[in-house]
Amino acid sequence: MAFFVDVSVRSLNKHNEELCGDKVEVIRTRESVIIILSDGLGSGVKANILATLTSKIIGTMLKEGASIDEAVDTITQTLPICSVRQVAYSTFTILQIFNDGHAYIVEFDNPSIAFFRGGEAVSLPWEERIIHGKRIRESELQIFKEDIFVMFSDGVVHAGVGKILNMGWQYDNVLEYIQKNVRKNPSVNMLAGQIISACSSFYQGEPGDDTTIVAAEIRQPSHLSIMAGPPSDPSMDAAAVKSFMDCPGAKVVCGGTTANIVSRCIKKPIKTVLEYESPDIPPIAYISGIDLVTEGIITLNKVLKNLKDINKGAMEQYNFIYRYNDGASKLTRMLLDRYTHINIYIGRAVNPAHKKQEFSDALGIKTEILELLAEKLDLFGKEVVKIYY
Repeated sequence: MAFFVDVSVRSLNKHNEELCGDKVEVIRTRESVIIILSDGLGSGVKANILATLTSKIIGTMLKEGASIDEAVDTITQTLPICSVRQVAYSTFTILQIFNDGHAYIVEFDNPSIAFFRGGEAVSLPWEERIIHGKRIRESELQIFKEDIFVMFSDGVVHAGVGKILNMGWQYDNVLEYIQKNVRKNPSVNMLAGQIISACSSFYQGEPGDDTTIVAAEIRQPSHLSIMAGPPSDPSMDAAAVKSFMDCPGAKVVCGGTTANIVSRCIKKPIKTVLEYESPDIPPIAYISGIDLVTEGIITLNKVLKNLKDINKGAMEQYNFIYRYNDGASKLTRMLLDRYTHINIYIGRAVNPAHKKQEFSDALGIKTEILELLAEKLDLFGKEVVKIYY
């Protein structure tokens, strides 16, 4: 079955710590997608080192075909010993989803992974065994499209301890909350954001533990192509537009000059809109056959800011993009929630008046924004391809 594993990660650092003691590694190979969540002993630098080593070792070894027994043995022999507690300790959860449609899960001391099918929580079959003195749990199952997995560190079940919730956010209550949000959220990005936002509220903005959410959904691959900026050579206009239009899926054009080129090449007129949805974002336009036409730098910069804010766990920003239909909000929604594979066509034309500094600066700014946008989308688990022309 052809599918894409859409992965979203959200974390909170323990209060007053610069580094998170949880670490998530996502590795995509030809055979599978491997997701590892590790939680290092304690917090801060030491915990971060333990968690990073654990996730990197497990990820690298599984990618190269090693067994979980070999990976656990290597971790046991590799992790540094804590000078205070005299233990080398990092919990972990592994989710490996294979292209043939089955999943393999391993847990060691983390809260149990939550699995949802058809909007309902489903209990998984588990087997326990000892590997080099560590009691692990394993599960295997057949997967289907729209199945959702949610992994989380113990900072989630500790949320609110000594504050709003005396005993913390109990596992069954966490599961109930996730199930409610699985049913109403359009994407795992929003789902992970809702859960981490709830944790932050229980901690009253001062997390008592590192807290991490990993949400993964089995999805039908969906494609979006963005074209921004004219080609470096005008003779390339037709070829660039043809390549863009031949891509499968939705199409977005950013920038007035680019829109004019696309309009001319596909022989479809531009319909401009004068009404502002937002005073800060220029209006969108319409071209038949193109899903969205926006202004260039201002709109793209706002989209980048939206992604940065949402990645930091600002759910108010996520809610904001659903309240408005300006070009930046529309494009942000498309990138986060609707599409898994993104092609970004980056034009390298220099304005004929390039001797004026502002034009060359604008070209550099646009290119930088698009490259940063690609980097940020990669963090959101999207498959991104950049095409320069």
